[in-house]
Amino acid sequence: MSNGRDDKSAMDGRTPANYDARRDDRFSRALQAATEKHPGPLFTPSASPTDDRGEDEPQVDPKLAEADVIEVAAASAEAETGPPQPREALVDETPEHTSRIERKLTLRDRISASWGGAQQKLSAMDWTPDLARNIGTGQWWRGSLTFVGLSAVALAFWPDFSPATAAPAVNLDDQARDEFRSQMILPLALGGDSGRRMSATEAVLPLKSAPERPTLELVSTLSEGDSFRRMLQRAGVGAGDARSIASLIGGAVDIETLEPGTRFNIVLGRRPAAGEPRALEAIDFRAKFDLALALERSGDGFALNRKAIRVDNTPLRIRGTVGSSLYRSARAAGAPAPAVQAYLRTLSSKVGMDSIASSDTFDFVIEYRRAETGEAKSGKLLFAGLERGGKPRAQLLRWGKNDQFFEASGVGEQRGGMVSPVNGPISSRYGMRRHPILGYRRMHSGNDYRARRGTPIYAITDGVVQYAGRKGGFGNFVKLGHGNGLASGYAHMSRIAVRNGVRVRQGQVIGYVGSTGLSTGPHLHFEVYRNGRAVNPNSVRFVRRAQLEGAELRAFREKLSNLKRIEPGAALVNLAPSGGSQAEPVREIDRADEPAADSDAVEAP
Repeated sequence: MSNGRDDKSAMDGRTPANYDARRDDRFSRALQAATEKHPGPLFTPSASPTDDRGEDEPQVDPKLAEADVIEVAAASAEAETGPPQPREALVDETPEHTSRIERKLTLRDRISASWGGAQQKLSAMDWTPDLARNIGTGQWWRGSLTFVGLSAVALAFWPDFSPATAAPAVNLDDQARDEFRSQMILPLALGGDSGRRMSATEAVLPLKSAPERPTLELVSTLSEGDSFRRMLQRAGVGAGDARSIASLIGGAVDIETLEPGTRFNIVLGRRPAAGEPRALEAIDFRAKFDLALALERSGDGFALNRKAIRVDNTPLRIRGTVGSSLYRSARAAGAPAPAVQAYLRTLSSKVGMDSIASSDTFDFVIEYRRAETGEAKSGKLLFAGLERGGKPRAQLLRWGKNDQFFEASGVGEQRGGMVSPVNGPISSRYGMRRHPILGYRRMHSGNDYRARRGTPIYAITDGVVQYAGRKGGFGNFVKLGHGNGLASGYAHMSRIAVRNGVRVRQGQVIGYVGSTGLSTGPHLHFEVYRNGRAVNPNSVRFVRRAQLEGAELRAFREKLSNLKRIEPGAALVNLAPSGGSQAEPVREIDRADEPAADSDAVEAP
């Protein structure tokens, strides 16, 4: 509701909206009255140029003070409206109130206009620009400040994840805590000693020295690069006892030959005095696969006992069908992994692994030792064989001091590269020389191998026979092509064992040593050709093939026959103890099931 004062102001037209017009009108009339009152000094003609209308504008005299003009205007307004009324009589019509309202409205309008302009500017600004564009511009720096500010706010309100400490359910003192601890069970593996005794009270007096166990049994292992004496001292044996034991055991076996991983069972006795190492009571270990040693204290020294262990050295033979995997089948048959790997390595030098069929039969023999205590130890590969349809495809036996594998025929294995064309020394090498028959110097385009007539000549590597027949001074001559521009020639043969166009394998016999053509005696003239030109054969790497003969060949075949007579898998059975099997003690409950003996029975005479 509006009061009567507001209604009266509205009826008189004195609303705030008309204050500006009324103020200008009053000031104009007051200024006109002052001009009439003071005609001279108020205004002076303008010295400025005329305006568009060509008339001169009157200018206020600067000599007239502003206070005089205000005073004249106020006096003129008072003459028209009368003296000022009290505030209670007419508040809305006083000039002071009107001016104050006008100033308030003007300030509010200015604030509103300023705030509206600020809102428009803020809304027009991009506060989150793409920081990957326009780097270094004002817009980019504004976006960077926005990012830094938001990050600072996020970090300021970051939650704290520190654990909250809760008050204990029960306020325990030290005595109560010890009582609870004595009744709980802690893991013994972590060194817990609770759950065994009640906590100590004031009546318990601590001991000056805790008692020790009378004996201490432990196991020590000889590690790689460790010494025997250092291992004993690390286990707690005194330096004096360690020297005595090392000297005593060194007389039985070579301590340096003890294998890493050997376990020693050690028994330590009481200490002679506080702070000194325990005295050694006994020690036993496996010195060799077939020997165990035991030492016991006897008076001031030690007594050494040797215990021989019965060992069976029968080789282990593994035989079976290849199936889907040769390695898995051999492992399933009981072969150790190192033995299977050695077998595959040896077999691959004779047979291509991709040519092995699932129906083929693998057969190999390895060194094997069984002890009566149950241990087993495998050794080197002795024989490697492969059969197809009951016929051997490969039979390789380890023979000789160099552990070389020989075929069943007595021919040594080849280890890669090219084999020597004949088993014999070189008598004349590649180069210029005086021809023994023609008598003048000319190029000797190959090597001469001295050998007896009829000695087999081998192909140095796989190839195809390009020529086989008579060829001038070379006599009986064979030329093999090996591909990639490489070829080899064999001259002065007594007999040729191949024909043109035949493919030969490395090590295959292609002829025999003779003395045909321009030759002074049995030998092989060997040449190597590269792209049709003879080159130095010494630049080609050869691998000689050994051939067993005579008594050595007979011994070789006998050993091969003995290995092939071994029953497959027989060595996998545990070796029975030498003392025989002992019957287990009969339990009392088992005796109750036996029929009771008749006390009245009479033994027959």
